[in-house]
Formats: sequence, C-alpha cells, structure tokens
Amino acid sequence: MTTNRYWVWSVGVVVLLGLMLPGRAFAQDGQDLGIALGATPPPVTIQDLDGRPVNLGALIGQKPLLIEFWATWCPLCAALMPQLDSAYARHQDKVTFVSVAVAVNETPASVKRHLAKEPHSFPFLWDANGSAVRAFQAPSTSYIVLLDAKGKVVYTGLGEDQDIEAALRKVVGDGRGR
Repeated sequence: MTTNRYWVWSVGVVVLLGLMLPGRAFAQDGQDLGIALGATPPPVTIQDLDGRPVNLGALIGQKPLLIEFWATWCPLCAALMPQLDSAYARHQDKVTFVSVAVAVNETPASVKRHLAKEPHSFPFLWDANGSAVRAFQAPSTSYIVLLDAKGKVVYTGLGEDQDIEAALRKVVGDGRGR
C-alpha cells in the first residue's frame, strides 16, 4: 500500500469511528482530545483556496479564534455548520472563525465547488500538507479548537453535538444584554 493510500485509509477509519460514537462523547472538558487545554499551538502556514500562503499563527493571540477542521465529505461537519453559521453571525466582531479544509480525498477546486453551492461567511483555508492538522493534533474532521485572546486553547471538541455557544461563552462571556 502506498503512503498516500495508507493516509487516506487511516483517516477513513478515524472518521468511521467518529461516526459510530455519539458526538457528545468527544466534547472535551478535561479529557485529552487533540491539542491540550492551556496549550499554545505552534505557528503554522497553510493556504487559502487559491494557493496563497496564510499564516495561521498570525491569527493566534489577536482575539479569540475558533478553528474547525473540515471536509466536504464529512457528515458531522455538515451537521455542525448551522451552529457555526449562527455563532459566526452572533460573535464575528469578537471572535475570528476559520475552517481548515483537510487535503484528504478532495482538492481546493472541490472545496470551492462545495462552497459555491453551500456558502458560509467565514473563511475556509486549505491544509495541503497536513501542517495544521499536526500543529493542532486534529484527530478527525469536525474537530473544533477554540483559543482565547492570549492564544491558549480553552476548548476542543469533536462531533456534531458540540455546544459551540457554550464553548464561546468561555471567551466572550454570556452575551446577555447584547
């Protein structure tokens, strides 16, 4: 089996396992899931969907940052999108939102086609060589990492049943009266 086929097979197994387990089983509250709570991720440069470099590290520590590791073929990601769109509409002035498209069984062109059919307001980036996946220790797609304004990880979660609003309250407050 070639290295590329092994990578695709391995990611497929992880995604399949993620689909078989309830989404809430992955929400992190003191459990180890990907990058550790309190950690500061290393700087990493990925690309926009046109191939231009984007320094993800430059977004860390400016204001809270929510990153979703995403794929067009991921049903859990699709299930999370309404919640992410709603959170973005509510918190876009206080939190930076980014989706990182993983380079497994798709291309920037396939991501662009998907987003043309199902547009979203926040940016989608391309992790061509898996550098963001490694930096954030993303175990699968539908993985969300939330960093506070100082660049520390305050939440990680996986699956469709994450409570994004509750996670965001950790960095923006309860939002009452707004």
